[in-house]
Amino acid sequence: MIVRFLLAWLVNTLALIAVAYLMPSITVSSFGAALIAALVLGLVNAIVRPVLVLLTLPVTILTLGLFIFVLNGLLFWMVASWLEGFNVAGFWSGVLGAILFSLVSWLLSALVQR
Repeated sequence: MIVRFLLAWLVNTLALIAVAYLMPSITVSSFGAALIAALVLGLVNAIVRPVLVLLTLPVTILTLGLFIFVLNGLLFWMVASWLEGFNVAGFWSGVLGAILFSLVSWLLSALVQR
């Protein structure tokens, strides 16, 4: 169980570094900063995001689920505002970065599972 957690943390860290490499509006200053940012992103997605999804359910239904992208972008941008060494230039960079982070993380997880 601990090994699975550490592997997921490493995959998310590498995904965050890849997003920073692909998007000039997102920067990560070091591997250590990426480790901390990946951990905080994981905690926020596990604890805060479900509460916000529940609270914004009417808006999500009204927008046919597209508000989830806004919510993910806001959380990605918020985590970057809390941490030194992880910067997101703005809201739209956060939305695109969150989408790209999810895709890269999913791809890397699929490669590791094999």
